[in-house]
Amino acid sequence: MQQNNNKNLYLAQKIGELIKELRQNNNYSCRKLAYEYDISRSNLNKIENGLIECRVATLMKISEALGIKLSEFAKKLEEKLGEDFTLID
Repeated sequence: MQQNNNKNLYLAQKIGELIKELRQNNNYSCRKLAYEYDISRSNLNKIENGLIECRVATLMKISEALGIKLSEFAKKLEEKLGEDFTLID
């Protein structure tokens, strides 16, 4: 069970890292992105820091706000995670 929790935490951290990278590449501050696209700033900060898991609807909204489709976000995330990453052992 602990292994699964570690993997979930790792996944949340990588999602957050990718969102932060994409946001910064688009010259958005966290505040500006949250305000312009009606995303909770505190949740966006928590997601970027890997402190909470991101719902699919929220992830889709964030990726669209950053100018990419969710499928492209998923591809970038898979690259960041590496080939060997799985949630299921």
